[in-house]
Amino acid sequence: MGINSTDTAYNFGQLGSGYLDDTGALTPPTGKVIVAITVLDNATTFATLTADDAQGNDAAFIGTATQVTGNGANSEPIDTSTTFDSGLTIFGRWTACTLGAGSVICYYGE
Repeated sequence: MGINSTDTAYNFGQLGSGYLDDTGALTPPTGKVIVAITVLDNATTFATLTADDAQGNDAAFIGTATQVTGNGANSEPIDTSTTFDSGLTIFGRWTACTLGAGSVICYYGE
């Protein structure tokens, strides 16, 4: 049985998306964050992936910055040598995304 909830829909990319295939920064529209990123090219790398730290409640999301306690013991940041293959979707909350190589679709939520 499905759940008909705007909270569920708005937190899983139902508020739009953006395509990125260069080294410019993709930032979501005002009031939104990136909640999922689908990788389109093999060997895609991130120059920056800025985790949203406004959630409080000890929520932490993987990114290119130094990881915090909320990421879990021994969690490491994504660096420019970390590659992601096509078809992979990662979930979290990010305020900006810049690629080193490849292309992605970023889905927005609140």
